[in-house]
Amino acid sequence: MAVLRVLALAAVALLTLASAALAQPARDLFGAMHAPTTGPEIPVGSYAKGCIAGAVQLPTDGPGWQAMRLSRDRRWGSAELVNYIGALAQSAAQDGWPGILVGDMGQARGGPMASGHASHQIGLDVDIWFERMPDYKLSADERENLSARSMLKKGTRDIDPQRFGEAQRLLLYRAAELPGVARIFVAPGIKKSLCAVTWRDRSFLNKIRPWYGHDDHFHVRLDCPAGVELCVNQAPAPAGDGCGAELDYWFTDEPYKPSDKPPAPPLTLADLPKACTAVLKAD
Repeated sequence: MAVLRVLALAAVALLTLASAALAQPARDLFGAMHAPTTGPEIPVGSYAKGCIAGAVQLPTDGPGWQAMRLSRDRRWGSAELVNYIGALAQSAAQDGWPGILVGDMGQARGGPMASGHASHQIGLDVDIWFERMPDYKLSADERENLSARSMLKKGTRDIDPQRFGEAQRLLLYRAAELPGVARIFVAPGIKKSLCAVTWRDRSFLNKIRPWYGHDDHFHVRLDCPAGVELCVNQAPAPAGDGCGAELDYWFTDEPYKPSDKPPAPPLTLADLPKACTAVLKAD
């Protein structure tokens, strides 16, 4: 019934929203929203083209975590995502990890952001720093200005063993083993480090995928909640542990060649699923 209500609201919203608004960059419209919709949680669309109704906000601090970059107001997501963060903090503590620093999740109603991410739009993505949480409560200034350090040797694609070691590998193992995880994105060198270890069960490696720019944090993506028809899952990862030719490709120059295609224009509201218009206009 909740999905039908959103679709009905979308139809009304499209009739009342000016065509000029539909052509506006969606990042401006969703970036201006700082409160979620009331009502049920409904992720709408895909990770890089969607929105979320009924998002919840991660508390600034919790058992085993502290949130960073509070001024961005990107601590919103599905209840599943908030629960996942708490579960990861609890699981990682079993290995002695002192707590996790939480980076960007999503905006209050999801949607495209003005900077930093193409995805994180439907409340199912979160960035986790590789830095350990300190044993004190960070100040507001520290949360804004402390930097996450790269786990790679400067000027290379390989890990720096002084920064990335067993503790970080176990953190990624814990992150991938929790229920509902679709993908975890890391720098290729970090994936290579995981592949080099003898694991009793290597199946979790399938979820850990190499991607650009993830050398100082890892990006967790959850599956769509069961039964939410408006939410579009990413295609399953290729079979296997991803440690062969697929990973070797990332250590060639090919992935890093500048594109000869012009930059894509920013997404407009008309580019998003129609239900996102209702999410934007809802109370």
